[in-house]
Amino acid sequence: MARFTAVFQKRGNWWVGYVEELPGANTQGKTLEEARENLREAVALIIQANRDTIAPPSDSSETVREELVVNI
Repeated sequence: MARFTAVFQKRGNWWVGYVEELPGANTQGKTLEEARENLREAVALIIQANRDTIAPPSDSSETVREELVVNI
């Protein structure tokens, strides 16, 4: 589970939303609830796509994968 800052704005008949901390994570919906759900899905897809594009090391070096917590 991760926490992000979602911003939603009403534009005409649509709600537009984006995540401040994750460039490219944006969406829209006919209702605020639909925009929220679409944004959750977009963030999950972006994070998974980023993980999928990271290639494993090509050599035999050690790799450490751990949680990183940042307080801002």
